[in-house]
Amino acid sequence: MWELALISSLIIAFGVGSNDSSNALGICIGAGAISLKRAIFLFGVLVFLGILLKGGKVLTTVGKELVKVDTNITILAMSVAGFLVIFSNIKKLPLSTHQVIIGCLIGGAIASSTNINFKKLEFIIISWFISPFIALIFSFTLGICLEKFLKKFSFTQVEKLLRNFLLLSAALISFNTGANELATVLGPVCYLIPQKYHIGIFALGSMAVFLGSYLLSYKVIETIGKGITSLDPFSGFTAQLGAGLCVYLFTILGMPVSTTYCIIGAIVGIGLTKGLSTVSLSLVKRIILNFFLAPFLGFGLTYFSTMLLHLI
Repeated sequence: MWELALISSLIIAFGVGSNDSSNALGICIGAGAISLKRAIFLFGVLVFLGILLKGGKVLTTVGKELVKVDTNITILAMSVAGFLVIFSNIKKLPLSTHQVIIGCLIGGAIASSTNINFKKLEFIIISWFISPFIALIFSFTLGICLEKFLKKFSFTQVEKLLRNFLLLSAALISFNTGANELATVLGPVCYLIPQKYHIGIFALGSMAVFLGSYLLSYKVIETIGKGITSLDPFSGFTAQLGAGLCVYLFTILGMPVSTTYCIIGAIVGIGLTKGLSTVSLSLVKRIILNFFLAPFLGFGLTYFSTMLLHLI
């Protein structure tokens, strides 16, 4: 039945594309550095390279070390998580795929009396809380330093440099989406099947992410690119680089952190360099509420679904 688990994972990979591509593309498009179609193509290629080259540690954390997954837990967890991610996208509110997946896995594991590595879960939750603040600090510090450095160049030179740098930072975020986000999605299913099939699974997952990005991502891109604070190439590059460095740091540590919340933290950080009044605090409050709601929703829905199946 691992094929059913794979289908469930591909559904949520589609949700990753529809939701999390905004982390890589929203700022670029909001700052006018690249067209939507070109950005989505760049995103799709780099997602595959990310999971292929750097996804191993997060795959192990989610698929092997956190919960001893089986086919039934994986099918239910990924089905519930996929529904929540796509529903959030329709409502135009960024959602952390990591939090939903981890919540769903824990809910299914408890309902099935499966062993859970609570020490690993503790590290993951701590990473969720501190990573947006680290991204904020990176972005805020980079913004102040870069502003001083770029004063040495003419306006035309600065504009050209920043647009190129913005694309590079978007590439880093896209790479991280594969290495961290997609690795979180495919972790459970990869440990149900032989390793020789993993590259094929990575390719299928990357294609699902690409399709989700191509068909649905414009909704959340609008929120990320324009809704929190106004972004020009300078602030866009600084926010993306700060978030990209933060996520890459946690990827090296094998922690499945949210690119969504890191990029939001970074956008708030660069917004603070312009003054608190430039940040849409009402939208930030909604996103913070979603931060706490997402894992509990995933946990509750998967727990009760599993218990119901046990009763049937």
